[in-house]
Amino acid sequence: MNPTTNALRTGLRRGVIELRATFTNGQDLWTYFFPTVVLLVAVFWMRGSTVPGTDFSLGARTLPSALGMGLLFGGLLGLANQLVIDREDGTLLRAKAIPDGMLGYLVGKIVLVSAVALIGVVLQLTPGLFFLDGLRLGDPGAWLTLAWVVPLGLVATLPLGAVIGSLVENPRNMGLVVMPIFGLIALSGIFYPINGLPGWLQGVAQVFPLYWLGLGMRSALLPGDLAAVELGGSWRHLETVGVLGAWALLGLVLAPVVLRRMARRESGSRVAARRERAMQRVG
Repeated sequence: MNPTTNALRTGLRRGVIELRATFTNGQDLWTYFFPTVVLLVAVFWMRGSTVPGTDFSLGARTLPSALGMGLLFGGLLGLANQLVIDREDGTLLRAKAIPDGMLGYLVGKIVLVSAVALIGVVLQLTPGLFFLDGLRLGDPGAWLTLAWVVPLGLVATLPLGAVIGSLVENPRNMGLVVMPIFGLIALSGIFYPINGLPGWLQGVAQVFPLYWLGLGMRSALLPGDLAAVELGGSWRHLETVGVLGAWALLGLVLAPVVLRRMARRESGSRVAARRERAMQRVG
């Protein structure tokens, strides 16, 4: 069997096994379900408010946006966090010691992170259908849009997560990545339309994938006339494909280079030093 094919199959099996294991881990389950509960409570209380200039529920408008945010958190931060933790405990070093082990490792992590992100979308969307009106899941067009927005969103964020995870060595430094993302959430129209923001802030938001993920999910799940409250008065599908595609291309170019550099630098002494620092933090 071709070594690369074998690594891909091994990675797929590893991803499925890790996915099964994560749903038997109480800490992982808390990580998955607590943000879902917080989001659903938030949109429940927002359901009585309306999108400015319309009589459409602000809660129903927020849920698709938050699903796009969840894809970014899952794809980018999920993979980055996995890489940082596995580098600290030596898992990456063990994968490096096996022929094509890094490829199998990355495939497994991509399977795990992608599956968790998709499950998160289902967990958040399904309960919302019972108390939010206006979501158009009965429209085949909604499913067609989801069929390209969700995969493109993951392709745009997973390589970036690999880059970040390769550059950040200390799990405690992940906060330096999370805080700017929280700032982008405020600018990207996730919880409220950004039409009232200054033009330069609108421009900043549109540089990053978060805004376009939220817009793409809204275009899939909201009625067509809600496009009137978006920037430009339309769903801008071509622009969504263009920006997310550009981020995907950038990530796919950078990720292999950064990952190879990170793998070359891994050694037993570096792992031991990280463990020593971790023990000092615990102590």
